Amino acid sequence: QVQLVESGGGLVQAGGSLRLSCAASGSTRPFTYMGWYRQVPGKQRELVARISSSGATNYADSVKGRFTISRDSAKNTVDLQMNSLKSEDTAVYYCNLYTFPIDYWGQGTQVTVSS
Repeated sequence: QVQLVESGGGLVQAGGSLRLSCAASGSTRPFTYMGWYRQVPGKQRELVARISSSGATNYADSVKGRFTISRDSAKNTVDLQMNSLKSEDTAVYYCNLYTFPIDYWGQGTQVTVSS
């Protein structure tokens, strides 16, 4: 079993920055991906960014150039640095760890960007 604990959400003005952190514990044998998803009410959860065990990254088009994902393999943590935030970035952000064939999810952290 894997536990994911997120931190770093909050309220920020448009144009500001936030950093989300996710710490994984438990049976964190080598993972395929760790990453961040987000969800707003009435919409499907969507990928924001993810990083593979080899360090390859993927970003949603809407956040490219503004968000950066990074990981610390020794600490089993993954961070999401979010810059130039926009009101449309407002959502609940979920940490995800995928290790075949299971998806693990954190409890979610609210990010609110005021315009």
